[in-house]
Parts: sequence; C-alpha cells; structure tokens
Amino acid sequence: MRRWSLGRPPPRALARERGRDPAPARPGASGKLPEWPGVHGTARPAAARRPAPAGRSRARDRPARTAEPSSHGAVSLSQRSDHPRRGAAAAAALPPARSAVRSAARRRLALLLPLTAAALVALPIVAVLIDALGPAGDAWGHVAGRLVPRYLANTLWLVGGVASLATAIGVGSAWLVVTYRFTGRRLLEWMLILPLAIPSYVQAYIYYELLSFTGPVQSALRAAFGDGAGAWFPTFSSVPGAIFVLVLALYPYVYLAARAAFVQQTGTLVEIGRMLGCTPTAAFFRVTLPLARPAIVVGVSLVMMETLADYGAVSLLGVQTFTTGIYKAWFSMGDRVAAAQLASILLLVVLLLIVLERANRHGQVYNAGGDHIAGSQALRGTAGAAALGACILPAFFGFLLPAGYLLTMLADVTALRPDVFFAAAGNTLLVSTVTAAIAVALGLVIIVGIRAGGSRLGSAARQLAGMGYAVPGPVLAIGTLVPLAAFDNAIDGLSERWFGVDLGLLLTGGIGALIFAYLARFMTVSLGSIEAGFGKIRPSLEEAASTLGYGTFHRLRRVHARLMAPSLATAALLVFVDVMKELPATLILRPFDFDTLAVRVFNLARDERLAEAALPALALIVVGLLPVILLSRRSLPRPQRRR
Repeated sequence: MRRWSLGRPPPRALARERGRDPAPARPGASGKLPEWPGVHGTARPAAARRPAPAGRSRARDRPARTAEPSSHGAVSLSQRSDHPRRGAAAAAALPPARSAVRSAARRRLALLLPLTAAALVALPIVAVLIDALGPAGDAWGHVAGRLVPRYLANTLWLVGGVASLATAIGVGSAWLVVTYRFTGRRLLEWMLILPLAIPSYVQAYIYYELLSFTGPVQSALRAAFGDGAGAWFPTFSSVPGAIFVLVLALYPYVYLAARAAFVQQTGTLVEIGRMLGCTPTAAFFRVTLPLARPAIVVGVSLVMMETLADYGAVSLLGVQTFTTGIYKAWFSMGDRVAAAQLASILLLVVLLLIVLERANRHGQVYNAGGDHIAGSQALRGTAGAAALGACILPAFFGFLLPAGYLLTMLADVTALRPDVFFAAAGNTLLVSTVTAAIAVALGLVIIVGIRAGGSRLGSAARQLAGMGYAVPGPVLAIGTLVPLAAFDNAIDGLSERWFGVDLGLLLTGGIGALIFAYLARFMTVSLGSIEAGFGKIRPSLEEAASTLGYGTFHRLRRVHARLMAPSLATAALLVFVDVMKELPATLILRPFDFDTLAVRVFNLARDERLAEAALPALALIVVGLLPVILLSRRSLPRPQRRR
C-alpha cells in the first residue's frame, strides 16, 4: 500500500478535484504510462515516481515510450527527462551491471601497479633461487664439503650469542628505566638508543684498534704489569669478539620494543601479582614479561636478521660466515653458482626465522591497556647506583667510547684527505637521494593501489614488497646482478645486430643495479612509514573528498599528500640513512672507482689506515643520529607520571 506525505494529496484525489481521470497507475494495466498534470506539461511529479527495481534499466537506458496524447499534452519519457534536475539524475544513474563492471575494472587497474612494483622488488630473491638450481662448478665440492659446516657453525654461534645478550641488555635496561626512579634515568632513556647511529663495521674496527695486541689496552697492561700481562687476554678477532661488537650495535632494537611494551602495560596487573604473594622479581617474570613477549620477539627477530646479514664486522674480525663465504665464492673462486647456492642456504635460514617469529606471536598482543605510572619506585643508595651502572654501560661502550675515539683520531690532520672524502660523500649523497625518492614514490603507488583495490592480491603484494629487508645484502646483490646482467647483454646484442651501436652495460655498468638492490632491501622501510601516515588520516576526510567527486589521483594530490608530508619525509630520511650505511650490496654492485662513505671506511679499516677512516666514519655517525633523534621523539612515548 502506497503512502503519501501529509502535505500532498494522492494523485487520484488531485485528478478528481480537477475533473480528470488519470491513467492507470501501472503501465501493465493498459500498456501506457501514467500522465500527471503539472507545470511542465503532463510530467509526473517527483513524489509519484517509484525507483526502478534492482537489475532493471532506468528510463535513459530503455527505448522511449510515449503515452497517448490527451488534452493535457502528454509527453514522452525523453521529453520528461529534459527537466534539469531529472536529467542530471538520469545522466548520473548507471545500470548496476555496468557500474559493477566498471568498478571491478578500476580495482584490477589499481592492483596492477602495486603488483608490478612488488614483483620487481622480489625479483632478486627469485633470481637467486633459480640460479642456485644451475649446474654446480668445480668450487662447489670444496665449499660444500669443507666450508659449509664451518659457515653454519659460526653463523649459529653468532646468531645465538648476539640474540641472547641483546635480549638481556635490551629487556633489562627497558624495565629499569620504565619501572624505577634513579639518578640519570631521564637522560639514559634516549642515550640507550644512540648505538643505532654507529654501523657495526665502524664498531668492529674501533674495538679492534683498541683491543688488539698493539692497541692501547694491551699496551697499557704490558706497561703496568710486565710483558707477560697480556698473554691471558683473549683474541678479539674471533666469534666472541664479533658477538661483542654486534650486541653493542643491535641491542637498541630489543630495547625499543621492550620499552614500548612495558609503557603500555597497566600497573594494576603487577600490583595484583604482588598482592598474591609474588616478589617484584617473580611479578616481572610471571606477569610483565609474558605480556611483553610478542613485542620482544619482534625486536629479537630484527637482531637475528641483522646478524645474519652482517658482512663488514665479521669480515674485519676474520669470522667465516655465510655472508663472507658468498663474497669469497664469487670474487676469490670465480664461481657464481656456488655463491648463489650459499645465498640460497642463507635465504632458507632467514625464511625459517620469519616463520618461527610469526608462529610465536600468532594471535598475541602486548598492549594490556591502562596507564602505567613510570618510575613509581625510587631506587637509592646501592640499588640506585647498580641501576645507573647497568644502564650506562651499554650506552658508554656502544656510543660514547667509539665516538670519542674517532674524535681523537681527527687530530692527525695529514691523514684526512678532504678531496677523497668529498668525492665519496658526493657519491653517497647521489645514490641515497635517488633511492629515497624512488622508494617513497613506489611506496605511495603500492599503498594507494592496495587501498583502492582492496583484495587478497593487494595484501600479497604488500608482503612481497616488504620481504627484502629480511634478506642479507650479499643475497640481494647476487639476485640483482644475475637478471640485470642478462638484460644488459640482451639489449646490447639487439642494438649491435640492428643498429650497429654498442650500448655497453646500461644497468650493471652504472649505478642502476645498485639502486635496484637498495630498493629491494629497503622498500619495507618506506612502506611502513607511508602506511602509518595513511592510518592517521580520518576516514571522514576521504569520504568527503569522494563525495566532492575526487578520484584516487586527486585525493592523493589534494588530500593525502598534504596530510602525509611528515610521514613521507620520515620515510625518505630512514631510507636515505639506511642506504648510506649499507655495505655488502654496495661492495658487490658498485661501478669501478665508485666509493661511498661506507665502502671508504671499510677499505681503510681493512688496510689498518684507521686515522684516514675517522672522518668518513664520523660523517656516517652524524647522519645516522638523525633517525635516532626521530625515534627518541616518536617511539618513546612518555608514560603518565606521578605528581
């Protein structure tokens, strides 16, 4: 039964008042459409029009049918649609089937770009696996029989030692600065992050210089206690020495994750545990630590992956791992297939770590809700001094001592060579800037395409594009060089055959291959920052932009780009600094006579020209401090404090 508004009589009542008999209400009754008197001829009033049922074409898509003329001047549907408001509505309306087809086409087109970008980023990983299936060379028998067991043992000892000590230092220091009040706690909160600014290979060569047989530490021991005093001193160029260096460089990953988890926990749970008879230590192990375990596992996983990917520190200290073995198999033995097979073994170890990490924190969260009162327990006397010492030692040995020693080396002005330094700095600035710009642009393409497409393929593209950060640099270098070299040879052969022009190596002969490897490794850094920026935009703003008729590109240019400027700048900065410090991929893929600051520091340290390496190493540290300062402001939220 049709109901009409109180202010408008039914159409039949209007017709009776004017002495007219309207046409049947439904066209099926007489085969004609109803005619209604109105201002514009006999156009049907808007209140009497019923919406077309779902799946049925509207008036603009059906052949025009004209009602029989009457004394009131009946008009056709095409004439009735000339009304400005009705014409606009009819023009805007589309058949549901056609609209669905167009929407599906737009979604597929939106997913095409992120899928293509993700496939290019994942190309090195696929190339390594394919190349490893090739016929083994003569060197593989020697490598597999004698070197692989040694590489595996050293790698496992290194990963296990670094992960254990970094967990102990990171979790312990985070718990102290969050839970207790003691002298210097506010300063130590951000000082404990500073070792992230120093690359591991810089730490390695500084401590090798300090602790070697001819270094100042053993020389002082011999001067104080005689020539035999240093006989008991352990050899620093060993697996324990590499563990010491990598722990100092990587423990801040665990510290940041653990501190964020402790800050977000509520103090009520800890108090309940104590009311049930738990001591503070028991409450920590039985309540606080289990709640923070998912976050701590993420930090430890980062430490383990960085340890597996390290080349500079282990190479300077003479520790044979898979990364040094890959470099040796390719450049010393000249066997690319053996290098690819070693890289595939290392890649399988990395994938196993990723699977274990995700399985461990599956369905777990570390946010218990509530407000935690930071520093609620004061430590004085011996306890306060012990807490201060436990927190200051990692910051001192991880940042203050290495940076101070580099500053003392700058006293030797004759060893600085500013011309060589500025050449390396220019090369570093070039590749870092180009990579950061491309990474941000590709990150926007991937994230916007995924948001517009909204399917499982989009999620798969996101995961595929972010895999590179977990893959060690030597593995990505091999996976980049193999397909790009084949592409260069194919293009050069076609150019010579058709045009008689020798193009040379377009990508692998310049910085193209180097930038491609950087993008594959650090794309996940850009994606994470851009995703965080999109997450801060209120959905109402996007809905308003869509209502105003803005498409995806216009929303990105007029809405997203302005609101996401800080996130885009953060992504560019993080990628810039990571590219500056990247060593193994740069060593393998750089063109001839193209040294970056990282390569310059490594080569000088390997030649024991430490005074010359001081200036480029300090430049890396100064630039590396920028993201550390950013982390200290954004990743260390201030908990609620007791007044």
